[in-house]
Amino acid sequence: MQYYAVIDTNVLVSAMLKVQSVPGQIANEALLGDLIPLLCDEIVAEYREVLARTKFQFDQIMVKTFIDGIISRGIFVDAVSVEEIIPDLKDVIFYEVVMEGRKEYDNAYLVTGNIKHFPVKSYVVTPKKWLILCIRVSKTCNERKICNERKNRRVSTYSF
Repeated sequence: MQYYAVIDTNVLVSAMLKVQSVPGQIANEALLGDLIPLLCDEIVAEYREVLARTKFQFDQIMVKTFIDGIISRGIFVDAVSVEEIIPDLKDVIFYEVVMEGRKEYDNAYLVTGNIKHFPVKSYVVTPKKWLILCIRVSKTCNERKICNERKNRRVSTYSF
C-alpha cells in the first residue's frame, strides 16, 4: 500500500544525522518504499537550504543525491492557503501542502518532529507514529492478502 506524506525538514535533518533511526526509516521509505513524498518548490528549497548549513557538515554530494531521490519519487502539489493558525510561519507551507494533498490522497500525512508547531490532527504525526500507523495498516493488508491467497489455493485445489 502506498502512503503520501509531507516530510518536515527536521525529519530529514535527523535522518541524515543518524541513518539508523526512526527518521532514517522515514527517509528510507521516501526513497525506496511505500511513502510517496508530497512536495512543492518552496519545500524543496527549504530542504536544500537547511541541509546545506555548515553546522551540520553534511556531504553536499550526498545531500544532492538525497534530495534528488525524494524529488524523483515525489508528487508536486500546489499549496493553498489555510485558515488554521500555524505558530511558526516557516511551517505554514508544510501544512498547506498536506491539506491540499489530502484532497486527492486520503492517506496523506504530515510527518514532523515538531508536532506542537501544527494543529492537532490525526494526520499530523511524528515519525514514530507514522511508522506505527503504516505498519499496522500494511500488516492488516498483508494478512488479508495471505488469507485471500489461501482461499484461492483452496478453491483452485478443488476446481475441475
